Order: sequence, then C-alpha cells, then structure tokens
Amino acid sequence: MAVKTTAAGKMDKRTKEYKELKDRLAKARAAKSKSTAKKTQSTLKKTKSGKVDKRTKEGKAICERIAKARKAQNSLVNRLKRLFR
Repeated sequence: MAVKTTAAGKMDKRTKEYKELKDRLAKARAAKSKSTAKKTQSTLKKTKSGKVDKRTKEGKAICERIAKARKAQNSLVNRLKRLFR
C-alpha cells in the first residue's frame, strides 16, 4: 500500500489510504482509552501537595519498605556487587 505524498513530502490527506489510516488510528485510540479507564483508583491518602500521607497505616508501611530498601542498598554484598560491575 503506497501512500501518495504531496510535493512537501507529507501524506496526501485527500487519498482513500490516508482516510482509512486515520479511521484505524481513531479506533485504536478509542479502544486504548476504554481499557485505561477501567483501572482502579489508589486508596492511599495524600497530602495537599500530592505526596503520600505518612501518618496513615499504609503510609507508614511504605516508609518501612523504603527504609528497608535503602538499608539493603548499602549492605556489604551490594557494595561488592557495585565494585565489580
């Protein structure tokens, strides 16, 4: 399927192929928007600035996981891994 181009090198919008292409793109965008609309909203409480509220139970759990990950990042095994990359 050769799409005709204008003198400037852009796709000719008057052709049947171009119109079919635009229809397919519109259908794909519609299908994508329907699939992303089904995602559930997070139930985390957030502060006014949009960050996770650390005073809640879920916020404290997140902070614990982050602290654990930071501590593991500086472990001896991980330091040796970084040295010999």
